[in-house]
Amino acid sequence: MSLRFRLIALVTIVLMLSLAFGGVIACFNASRSVRTEMGSALLVGRQTIDNAVRALQGSLDPQRDLDGLVISFQANRHLRVSVTGGAEAAAVPVSDHSPFGEVPAWFVWLVGVAPVIDRVPIAIGGHPYGAVVIETDPHNEILEVWNQVSESVLVLALFCGQTILLIHLFIGRALRPLDRVSAAFEQIGQGDYRTRIADSLTPELRHLHDNFNRMAARLAEAAADNRRLNEQLLTLQEQERSEIARDLHDEVSPFLFAVNIDIANMSRLIKERRWAELPHHIQTIADAVGHMQRQVRTMLGRLRPIGLAEFGLTGAVGSMVEFWQRRHPEIEYRVSVSPTCESLGDLADTTIYRVVQEALSNAVRHGKPARIGVSIAPAPDHDPGHGGVIVEIIDDGQGKRESSGVGYGLLGMGERVRALGGHLTLSNRPGGGFAVTAVLPDSSPRGLQTVPLQGAAQ
Repeated sequence: MSLRFRLIALVTIVLMLSLAFGGVIACFNASRSVRTEMGSALLVGRQTIDNAVRALQGSLDPQRDLDGLVISFQANRHLRVSVTGGAEAAAVPVSDHSPFGEVPAWFVWLVGVAPVIDRVPIAIGGHPYGAVVIETDPHNEILEVWNQVSESVLVLALFCGQTILLIHLFIGRALRPLDRVSAAFEQIGQGDYRTRIADSLTPELRHLHDNFNRMAARLAEAAADNRRLNEQLLTLQEQERSEIARDLHDEVSPFLFAVNIDIANMSRLIKERRWAELPHHIQTIADAVGHMQRQVRTMLGRLRPIGLAEFGLTGAVGSMVEFWQRRHPEIEYRVSVSPTCESLGDLADTTIYRVVQEALSNAVRHGKPARIGVSIAPAPDHDPGHGGVIVEIIDDGQGKRESSGVGYGLLGMGERVRALGGHLTLSNRPGGGFAVTAVLPDSSPRGLQTVPLQGAAQ
């Protein structure tokens, strides 16, 4: 059901209820008015007859004068007057005509005013001349009330029609900008993030206009970032494959060839029963296999952090810190990993591990620190819009020089964080040192929020 139809239906219902309520009041007032009018007409008629009877006491022809008295009531709209006894005469009120037709029976029933009869005995000179019968006839008065009600209903109907027509036209004009907004949303849904609402809207819709354009701009930026990240991802994949192929070709393939040669030589020595030379070839094969194992382990470490799946995030970060501690024992390392951040999913755990890995490597190699702190903790509740996890790597080294640019490692770290919907901050500390702060959103179902539509149609 459209909003326009709902508003028209609402206005129609209100007008119909108002009409019904007004009709009830009109019928009540009409009934009281007709009763009052009939009572007044009956009282006036009785007084007129009483006065006329007193004037006829000296009449030479009382019957003729009585008939004239009755005929004088022919102009009365509300009374039927007749004389009983002797020659009867009667005066019937003339019925009025209505442009709205005869009064319906149901309206007469609603007014509910019945005729009232009054008899006035006539005695002139001590001789009875019957009685004058006065009967109220509410027909003309009810017809007059019916005309007034019909006129009021007609005026109200015209008002309702004009109101509904104006609502139809005004709401259609007012909702026309929403059609443009709907079309713009459809284009956004089809992936055209260049869409903007250029027309000026009403003050009530201007906020929607501004927010839509900001949303479209951000979606366009996000789409551009996604394209750039996809291109970089493909580039990195090709680079990674090239490096793996180079390592296999340079480090593994020659040793496999050497092992194959040693095995062939051992087969020849066994046939020739030269047992004393076999241990040398066996040791050569063992050395080659050990070298290949180390190379494969290094390659696997580049593809997947060693120990992350087996020992969890805390164990993997601890092993990384031990690695640097053995090589730089002069640096003090402090690690704090909250138990609630132990398992955040493969993608989040890997991202956190890579952030810590790159930040530690940069701090040790370039910062010359005496102390490095690693903290992985839940984001505080008062951090609106972020939530999730905060990863901080802080050192007290010499910091980052303004002239030096951002290396590929830091760029890759930022792209990893942004790919999860987070943000990365790199900053020199006021007291000296460097801080890397990554905020990752909560990707679990409890982190999702649903915004209710206030005032939605029921």
